[in-house]
Amino acid sequence: MFWEFFATISAGLAGAGIALALRKFTLSKAPKWLIPSFAGLSMLAFQIHSEYTWFDHQSSRLPAGVIVLKTVEEKAPWRPWSYLYPQTLRFIAVDIERAAKNHANPDLVLVDLYFFERRQLAKRVPQVIHCGLNMRADFTNLLDIPQPGKPIISKEWKPLKSDDPLRQELCHV
Repeated sequence: MFWEFFATISAGLAGAGIALALRKFTLSKAPKWLIPSFAGLSMLAFQIHSEYTWFDHQSSRLPAGVIVLKTVEEKAPWRPWSYLYPQTLRFIAVDIERAAKNHANPDLVLVDLYFFERRQLAKRVPQVIHCGLNMRADFTNLLDIPQPGKPIISKEWKPLKSDDPLRQELCHV
């Protein structure tokens, strides 16, 4: 966050410098209001650029075996340009390469989900996916792991839709 603030201020100073150069080249005939206008427009342009490139930058830094599962595009009234070009400010990634099948019940897969959000730290949430019953649960020490062929009666397990991208990636449907 500090570096983004520093880069925004630098963009403003660069914009003000361009306006000062314009004033110098026009022998001070260009209006003085160009200086703060260029500074403000430069900072705004930098922020818009960084918000639109954030997802591509973050997803390119994911290690091998971690794939983007879902993106969330957002529109906001205080960012009117987002209605024309929605911004991806959140996404979910899954670590397919380190997914582990349960030895006792091969229908169960333990996997890490990563939740990314702009200007937030990534959150890691371990999940257990039951491919046979199309269900998922947060992995905790208290999670009731079902035996093969037995129904799930625990409230911790939530159903997965048949077209859920997590199920499709892990269960090879």
